[in-house]
Amino acid sequence: MAQQEDVFKKLVSHSKEYGFVFQSSEIYDGLSAVYDYGQNGVELKNNIKKYWWESMTLLNENVVGIDSAIFMHPTIWKASGHVDAFNDPLIDNKDSKKRYRADVLIEDQIAKFDDKINKEVEKAAKKYGDAFDEAQYRSTNPRVLEHAAKREELHTRFAKALNDNNLDDLRQIILDYDIVCPISGTKNWTEVRQFNLMFSTEMGSTSDGSMKVYLRPETAQGIFVNYLNVQKTGRMKIPFGIAQIGKAFRNEIVARQFIFRMREFEQMEMQFFVRPGEELEWFKKWKETRLKWHKALGLGDQKYRFHDHEKLAHYANAATDIEFEMPFGFKEVEGIHSRTNFDLSSHEKYSGKKLQYFDPETKESYVPYVIETSIGVDRMFLSVLSAAYTEEVLENGETRVVLKLPAALAPIKVAVMPLTKKDGFPEKARQIIDDLKFDLKCQYDEKDSIGKRYRRQDAIGTPFCVTVDHQTLEDNTVTLRYRDTMEQERVGIADLKNIICDQVSMKTLLKKVAE
Repeated sequence: MAQQEDVFKKLVSHSKEYGFVFQSSEIYDGLSAVYDYGQNGVELKNNIKKYWWESMTLLNENVVGIDSAIFMHPTIWKASGHVDAFNDPLIDNKDSKKRYRADVLIEDQIAKFDDKINKEVEKAAKKYGDAFDEAQYRSTNPRVLEHAAKREELHTRFAKALNDNNLDDLRQIILDYDIVCPISGTKNWTEVRQFNLMFSTEMGSTSDGSMKVYLRPETAQGIFVNYLNVQKTGRMKIPFGIAQIGKAFRNEIVARQFIFRMREFEQMEMQFFVRPGEELEWFKKWKETRLKWHKALGLGDQKYRFHDHEKLAHYANAATDIEFEMPFGFKEVEGIHSRTNFDLSSHEKYSGKKLQYFDPETKESYVPYVIETSIGVDRMFLSVLSAAYTEEVLENGETRVVLKLPAALAPIKVAVMPLTKKDGFPEKARQIIDDLKFDLKCQYDEKDSIGKRYRRQDAIGTPFCVTVDHQTLEDNTVTLRYRDTMEQERVGIADLKNIICDQVSMKTLLKKVAE
């Protein structure tokens, strides 16, 4: 675990050093849990968004996109349940004056039991070597079983307290398991209280004539209130989906783990409208489709898993998360939810407008059921970055840091480098860029030795480097270097575009998803 935390620290500093992610307002000592994307980060982020958008709108002719406003009528958040129920359970330590999420404190305690079990297993694996049978050891070793029983007991009690919304019991669990404040080391806790996560502001010119509005905590409601507009103007037949990428805002009290949990973040959401009674079938289909989308990136199939929800939201009849193995453990990257007809029915009630769909096949009107797929752009960015970050020891003993990003997502697709700054090499390199720049994001690089330049491109994940040298001027060939293998080959300038485009095209990813 410590080694993984080490990797995470390196990832955070690498992100800054190479222009991926900066602390927001850094020259003013930063703003907590708000981040800015740098010149390479914004390219990677845009490529992730493009991959998602095209997989939704190009591969599914019944999925269309919208872009709804961040400000919405305040009654929408009443109808959606956010005004009354969008809360986190918070607890304060009286000695350190620090505030924590009670559920996170308990989850950390559960993780400690997992760590204890894993340590026992690691110890035994070292002791017994090749003869070690991990599954048997986990199911028979008394110490492992003891830790597992304690974990299970805590887990069951915790899940019940959450489901019952029992704040007193959440506090009691914290006391019973001797959970202390990480700063003061004491158990001097306050009661657990609910805290609403929505940011609010005033709309209108004067204090008496203004209206309280909220910064949206999710993008889904913008889709629900427009569903009939899209259905009618697009002549959409059920089943159909509406996709949206946009900013959302949550006043997270315990924002942590870099860009994993932020106060201002971006979501990619698709709401899929279906006939009542067919929702669980579609839920299953979208689960499979979405996992395929993730796996197509080639970051490692074993890094993904489904995690079914123990506590279903009040509107859901099925919910699962796609979790990705981050440097700090398996964490949710995407949620797939069967939201029933809760949202549309609620908006029908609060707005007084009919939101029913007339089904020409069954000749009946009904409020559609909804399957939601919701993915955090920033979490997706972090998962791609952490899977790509690699430290390699080379044959000559040197180490290189390389981002093995999926080529279609890489910020820069090709770097073109003149071997030296003379003999007409720079001019030739510029010619190559002028030809490639309409299809590929290119970078020209002439500073430092060629080896240093290769390292710099490795560190930002550039899949290809092209070097112009003496031979180029004679026969119009260049050295093409591949990032992951560091292999080099001689290719004709005329063939460059086809070779590179073939490898870095978004089309190659989309074809895998469509298989």
